[in-house]
Amino acid sequence: MVSRTQLVSLFVLGLVCACSGFYLPGVAPRKYVHGEQLTVKVNTLTSDLTPLQFDYYNIPFCEPKGGEKALAENLGEVLAGERTETSAYKCHTNVTRLCKVACRKVWTKENVDEFRDFAGAKYRANMRLDNLPGAELVVFRDQNGAEFVSYRLGYPIAEASDFNSTNFHINNHLRITIRYHNVERRGNQIDQIEEPGVLIVGFELKASSIDHRYEGKWDDKCAEHNTCDLFTCNPSRGPEPNAPRLKLKTHKKQEVVFTYDVLWVKSDVKWASRWDVYLKMQWQDDEIHWFSIVNSSVILLFLSGMVALIMLRILRKDLYRYNQLEQSEEAREEAREETGWKLVSGDVFRAPKHASLLAVYIGSGVQVLGMGCFTILFAVLGFLSPSNRGSLLAAVVVLFACMGAPAGYVSAMFCKMFHGAGTDRLRTTLMTALVFPGVVFVVFFGINCVIWGDKSTGAVPFGTLVALLVFWFFISLPLVFLGSFVGFRSAPVEHPVRTNPIPRQVPDQIWYMKALPSVLMGGVLPFGVVFVELFFILSSIWQHRFYYLFGFMFLVLMILLVTCAEISVVMCYFQLC
Repeated sequence: MVSRTQLVSLFVLGLVCACSGFYLPGVAPRKYVHGEQLTVKVNTLTSDLTPLQFDYYNIPFCEPKGGEKALAENLGEVLAGERTETSAYKCHTNVTRLCKVACRKVWTKENVDEFRDFAGAKYRANMRLDNLPGAELVVFRDQNGAEFVSYRLGYPIAEASDFNSTNFHINNHLRITIRYHNVERRGNQIDQIEEPGVLIVGFELKASSIDHRYEGKWDDKCAEHNTCDLFTCNPSRGPEPNAPRLKLKTHKKQEVVFTYDVLWVKSDVKWASRWDVYLKMQWQDDEIHWFSIVNSSVILLFLSGMVALIMLRILRKDLYRYNQLEQSEEAREEAREETGWKLVSGDVFRAPKHASLLAVYIGSGVQVLGMGCFTILFAVLGFLSPSNRGSLLAAVVVLFACMGAPAGYVSAMFCKMFHGAGTDRLRTTLMTALVFPGVVFVVFFGINCVIWGDKSTGAVPFGTLVALLVFWFFISLPLVFLGSFVGFRSAPVEHPVRTNPIPRQVPDQIWYMKALPSVLMGGVLPFGVVFVELFFILSSIWQHRFYYLFGFMFLVLMILLVTCAEISVVMCYFQLC
């Protein structure tokens, strides 16, 4: 007979085999046949100097025939400020072309001044092909002066022509390098693809400035038929090496001819590994993250030592004092009531003045904690990879709404634990559903109005705001009431110690144990645990980078939870004893 262990092993092996052909929705490989037309999509204009993003066509670049068209985006992409549109850049599978003219533009004085502002802020244009972001191959130097090659997303729209960055050269020529991996028949299998073809595994951009020259009057139709005759760019040889650069004028009309090359380069990179170059753009991240983990662990050990000191030394000393007293029961009982940690044992579970507000805060904290834990869990399992664009922010919104049920349940249980002292069930439930999300939404809406005023794509459209309100009032709010209903019908939590009928007077505190200093001291150590990881998370949001080290984030979250618990024990003991 087959044992239970063998059955479990067979089941796990079957799951592993089944997962070998599993792809996440929206990120499955796309095969292209020879000569198939591809359209490069354009994204927003971004800069490392400012978090504001702008539409690609805020600058009068070349539009596709019939005008640009906005492409569909998911909730996460809209919240991240991404806008995807069609472009004038066309290419065909395995067809290399040089010096193809995209269009000719005549910029007005206003266009020139606006472009100068974008160039001064070092904005970069972003593109996408087959769900791969375009990246520029750049040579960096580390702290020791050693050179290494990495990638930067997008390409610079201009380059400074002098040290003071007051004059610029327009990057009007774009070299597009598409790296591909051939899919060929191997017996009766085709690498899980039905027909042989090409898988795109790399998308590189290289911008340059060329002051294109031509003879006679410009004909716009030559760009469609690829018959434009430029002295500075030859379709068979490419751009002239010594071609003059196109300098941006000052408060004058300017003619700009946009051209591009398309190069197809065969690569040995597998389709499953094509995102590796993007995730390794920050070469020093791993070292800094490990430093963060060590720093957090040191803080955790320090707090653990303090808690152990309290539990093993102070409490042990109190118990020793009790054992040294005379054997009279009345004397021992009197000592227990007047000395040591027993002073607070009868007041620990006394209902506070604002019991309803405390229950609301605890319930909202459970909602945020549950959202964070499940988001990190799904990210660690690979469901929220950067290749699945917008999935991370969409998951945060959906999971926060779904965590309304635990929030309502926990707030109701604490409300019952306080035996209704200063609490109202309906008001507590409503505050749990409205207070924290309401504050976040008001702050979010205020910032969104400011971004609206700057005409940035980071501003969330009105329709998306309505969708967020639907998540709030039609998903989160009912779930909070459902959890509250279950919580109020459940048995109340039994206190492990008896609460004295008469409150004990809390002694006057030293100045550094008062409310404000205590909040500052109690928050410094948890912030010290997470500040490095928090820096990378905020950098990935504001500087448009890919964050993928969710394993580090999970470790830091676990350390943070233990640190918060231990700092609470330490602060409560020092304040009440």
